Amino acid sequence: MSTRTTGPEPMTPDELARATAAAMYENDACSRAHGLDILEVRPGYARLRMVVRDDFLNGHRICHGGLIFTLADSTFAFACNTYNINTVAAGCSIEYLRPVYGGDVLIAEAVEQTLNGRTGIYDIRVTNRAGETVAMFRGKSAQIKGSLISAGN
Repeated sequence: MSTRTTGPEPMTPDELARATAAAMYENDACSRAHGLDILEVRPGYARLRMVVRDDFLNGHRICHGGLIFTLADSTFAFACNTYNINTVAAGCSIEYLRPVYGGDVLIAEAVEQTLNGRTGIYDIRVTNRAGETVAMFRGKSAQIKGSLISAGN
């Protein structure tokens, strides 16, 4: 009787999404420095959390738009890289809908709207602790060469 070794089992799409997010986060000094927490990732989807620190406030004592943008942009990046194909932003826009104050907790949720060839469109909703939408971000992604991890698939 012989035993055949076949190597590791291929990852499920959800496992691959989580593994790519972990690898990205490890190399993402910006997201770590701003205290962004990954709450959930799955193919084409990501949800991140950010506590609005006092050093995130502008001269009006509200959260600087650039920090809200950073949260949305990072969430976009985690969502569009869930397939383990290096993917970058090709363009994006944001609409700020209400002010955010120090101590609030923001949740950004990225949802893939379409993925066609090497290009995708993602919508990211940013909400405050009360569940109110504070910003809407739309990103266009472009796949480039390479992958984040060796998936063994």
